[in-house]
Amino acid sequence: MKIDISLTRNTYCKLQQAYARFDVRLRLSSLAAVKDRTSVEEVRSLRFITAVKTPYLPSGKFDLEVYDNLVNTQIANGVEGILVAGSTGEGQLMTWDEQIMLIAHTVNSFGDKVKVIGNAGSNCTKEAINATERGFAVGMDAALHINPYYGKTSMQGLVAHYNSLLPIGPIIVYNVPSRSNQDIPPSVVEILAQNPNFVGIKECVGNERVKLYTDKGIVVWSVDGLSHEAKWDCGAVGVQSVASNLVPGLMRELMIKGKNPTLNSKLIPLFKWLTIEPSPIPLSTALAQLGVIKPVFRLPYVPLSKEQRVGFVNLVKEMGREHFIGENDVQVLEDDDFIIVDRY
Repeated sequence: MKIDISLTRNTYCKLQQAYARFDVRLRLSSLAAVKDRTSVEEVRSLRFITAVKTPYLPSGKFDLEVYDNLVNTQIANGVEGILVAGSTGEGQLMTWDEQIMLIAHTVNSFGDKVKVIGNAGSNCTKEAINATERGFAVGMDAALHINPYYGKTSMQGLVAHYNSLLPIGPIIVYNVPSRSNQDIPPSVVEILAQNPNFVGIKECVGNERVKLYTDKGIVVWSVDGLSHEAKWDCGAVGVQSVASNLVPGLMRELMIKGKNPTLNSKLIPLFKWLTIEPSPIPLSTALAQLGVIKPVFRLPYVPLSKEQRVGFVNLVKEMGREHFIGENDVQVLEDDDFIIVDRY
């Protein structure tokens, strides 16, 4: 596979424009001057949100040209919200300036077509506040917040952490104990839900928890493998999806066109494959093998094994290439095709 390692003039210009818009917006003294604030109810209505992948150039910098293609593909397939720089988008591998710039670029390029949710989560409350303020300053519609991880806090600390963020704007709580190593229990969520800026929760624990919340009128988004039952049996509003990076049309059908156990069964092998290693490693490998992103990984992420890469090609053939994004034939990339960067 041949890769042009130089920035194209178009990509370079887009980067410069994005940074310029970013700087201008952060200088504004009033959040209201940036954009009419999206209402909490508008965000609560989003049924189909894609946690979009961030693609890279061989240098490890953002490939904004490819990023725009990815987002345009999502919009063309009916996505209602884009989650920027979440764990799927590798916000954890970005500086805060990179993260806020990417949110600003997404708002400026697509904010009139889709709602933009920015990841602003941190295990440091001060950093989370700063990122949330900056994200709203550049126009995002809502912020996604994981609970403080690694240096875990108490239940009272969780409430205090989120109460420091909720006055800033619409907040979606993200409960993913597999990443944070701490469950956000219903006792905490029910307290937070009393705040008017609490939008809802992205819940990864399971559908029993989803049903508990929806019975109390709390808005819930599920994740891919649980999404069909969560939506149609447990009352979730929809999904914040990883798989929709690959098969947005099928995911839209699953979430919007009614209960469909047959389609869900067809998608389950893909959902499982996308979790054979920590996300977004499988997704990044898949998109590279579909030829829609350059095969570049920021460490500590590395591509899947050759056997796992072959497994994806077989999966695409079984499901039908026409359901996946991109125009190239899916192929098994060799180890030497991948570029792994440690300084970016």
